[in-house]
Amino acid sequence: MGDPHGIGIVGTGFISRAYLDTLAGHPAARITAVADLDPDRAAAVAAELPGARALTVDALLDSPDVDTVLNLTIPAAHAEIALRAVTAGKRVYGEKPLAATFEEAAHVVAEAARADVLLGCAPDTVLGTGTQTARAAIDAGTIGRPLSALAVMVTPGHERWHPNPDFYYAPGGGPLLDMGPYYLSALVHLLGPIRAVTGAGARLRGERTIGSGTRAGERIPVGVDTHVTGVLEHAGGALSTITTSFDGVRTSAAPIEVHGESGTLIVPDPNTFAGDVRLFPLGGDAWQTLPPSAGYADSARGIGLLDMITTDAPEPRAGGTLALHVLEAMTALLRSATDGHRITLTTTTGRPSPVPLTPPETWRR
Repeated sequence: MGDPHGIGIVGTGFISRAYLDTLAGHPAARITAVADLDPDRAAAVAAELPGARALTVDALLDSPDVDTVLNLTIPAAHAEIALRAVTAGKRVYGEKPLAATFEEAAHVVAEAARADVLLGCAPDTVLGTGTQTARAAIDAGTIGRPLSALAVMVTPGHERWHPNPDFYYAPGGGPLLDMGPYYLSALVHLLGPIRAVTGAGARLRGERTIGSGTRAGERIPVGVDTHVTGVLEHAGGALSTITTSFDGVRTSAAPIEVHGESGTLIVPDPNTFAGDVRLFPLGGDAWQTLPPSAGYADSARGIGLLDMITTDAPEPRAGGTLALHVLEAMTALLRSATDGHRITLTTTTGRPSPVPLTPPETWRR
């Protein structure tokens, strides 16, 4: 199998722990370098990883034992780090979003293609057994021709639990850009790319009150729509309706429902890797739970990077082209909500290849 694939991590904040749990010690990958704006934090993480070094970003990008850069910086820095890695001839796998703006993301994708390096991007939750089992059922004709889908994400707002929630209510934040990547990525895996969108949005409260931490009770301004809904027109003809909201207390709606000519599927939360897929066939009298039939079983964050470096496909399943398409769909929905017009997208993507049912003892070795 050759030497393990060398990974350099840029950014060691909260999300890095989830990636380390998946990648550290995996026989196909070796974390060789770690960089962070806080050198002490990088050193502490490197000390946990045999053979890893705490480096500056420049030194990490120049290091010959770094094959892929895992970009876990804040969204505002995603494009800069990705472009520097691509220039250095490194593969890149990053947290969502691919970049802070669609224009920056398009530039990253173009430069990666020009340099002929692979570009991957979260979310990789869609590679787990939840979304993949639903996709396998659709592809097998279990619900007949898919006609429509509903996707719903409703919470009362992150200020209730997050001690510094300002970003969620500033430009670049909001429920769609925060959680939409999970839902839209799943819808593309299930139904294919999106050709046009129509959106609507509202912000009915001008400020929010922080509910925890040292700033509890402080009021922060709301600068984005906190309830966004829209229609996605898939290239294959299906219509998806999506609602993302920081303005509801709770919902009983399924995270995703897919309706076909001969049945309906309930798809589990796309922010998780597993969950029950349920089928109600035309003429049936009860919901049926489908056994897992596809996807990486018992997977977690980082499986998309492992998939990229072990399958070595021309386009990763959790790839930059998909991430760019999803980001354009979301930003177009927000523009449509502002100007009231249907918007045709300029990007498209291939439907990523399905993931066969892969038990943990297989993908972990």
